[in-house]
Amino acid sequence: MNKAFTEISEGIKDAVSHAKGEKSGVVEHVPEALNVKAIREKTGMSQQRFCATFGISLGTLRHWEQGLRMPHGAARVLLKVVAQNPQAVINAIHE
Repeated sequence: MNKAFTEISEGIKDAVSHAKGEKSGVVEHVPEALNVKAIREKTGMSQQRFCATFGISLGTLRHWEQGLRMPHGAARVLLKVVAQNPQAVINAIHE
């Protein structure tokens, strides 16, 4: 067997062990949870205004706030920036 095959095979074995809850070499990266409702409330905006301001659908925001779904990718980055400095995002949008 060549080196690539061996590495892939070992990776698959680790993944299977991890999926079964067994000890493995898998390193799992879990992003911190975002409290979307707290972020929105910090801005002092209603759900409707928050959505209109930041381009988020109302249904999506409600799912995030209820914990039914979690934001990912660019939405997660946007919310983290809004949490730190909502005015900077608002200024950037209006430029």
